[in-house]
Amino acid sequence: HCHETTAFCYKRFNADSGVRLAKITVIPYNEVIYENHPDHSKERITAMNQNVREYVTEKVKELMNAFSCCAEAKEAAQNWLNAAGTDKEAEQTQNLIAELEADIMPIDTLISFADSEGGAQVFGAEKAKEVAAHGREIKSAGAIYCDCPACAACAAILSKKDELTS
Repeated sequence: HCHETTAFCYKRFNADSGVRLAKITVIPYNEVIYENHPDHSKERITAMNQNVREYVTEKVKELMNAFSCCAEAKEAAQNWLNAAGTDKEAEQTQNLIAELEADIMPIDTLISFADSEGGAQVFGAEKAKEVAAHGREIKSAGAIYCDCPACAACAAILSKKDELTS
């Protein structure tokens, strides 16, 4: 039982002076303390998680304030903020990610919509042409998603998905 015993193993990693061995102590709940390497200390990992949390919190607030943010994304974002530090945080993180993945607009979808009659109805005929042209321009520069404030915030948050869910 890992809760009752302490097991040791050795992990190789590259360092400035070549390959070294780091002793890893496995303690309850699978927390890992890298005893011989300060860059992998529990404190550093916690600080990294705090940095991700602060970054995502900032981007969630940007999303909520974006003129182009839909009501569903605002609600998911507010629920995530409200759940921070509670037993609902993991659930609300999954809900937020699912909502953002559903809402972020791929650049090809933006262009197609802006070129459509529906796009002309939403944006107005001239603005729809501008949006489509802008979409083509940013796509040619490598954009994958729409670059409106809401989609930009979604992309920034989703870039931290692995850190949020680990």
